[in-house]
Amino acid sequence: MAELHQPHAQPAPATNPEVRHETSDVDTRAIFAFGAGLVAVALLINLLTYVLFRYFDAREGRRVMPQYPLAAAEGARVPPEPRLQTNPRQDLADLRTRENETLTTYGWVDRNAGVVRIPIEEAIRLTLERGLPARQASRP
Repeated sequence: MAELHQPHAQPAPATNPEVRHETSDVDTRAIFAFGAGLVAVALLINLLTYVLFRYFDAREGRRVMPQYPLAAAEGARVPPEPRLQTNPRQDLADLRTRENETLTTYGWVDRNAGVVRIPIEEAIRLTLERGLPARQASRP
């Protein structure tokens, strides 16, 4: 008929003699000793690397570069054009100065052909006064 339901009833303890649990815990002392040893070895390696690089730096500082006979014979000869810029900011400033002088002064372009240049402001003023040339409309 109806079963009796007991929600808080304790089950019977299981007996299984083959199953056992571990009786010892992890050896924390060995784990901490290993970690300390690992940190000590890492510090020792960093120290040895630092000392090695200081030695290399000092050795290279004492080293004298040999003079090559071909380079010594050439002296202060400069390479052929075009050369690299030694001061690009000054070169750009000089270029802008020359361009500004060309745009704001009168001068000859070709003396034999009678071609001159005029300042840009004067050229704009003359163009506004005279207007631009236009083609004549051809009628068929």
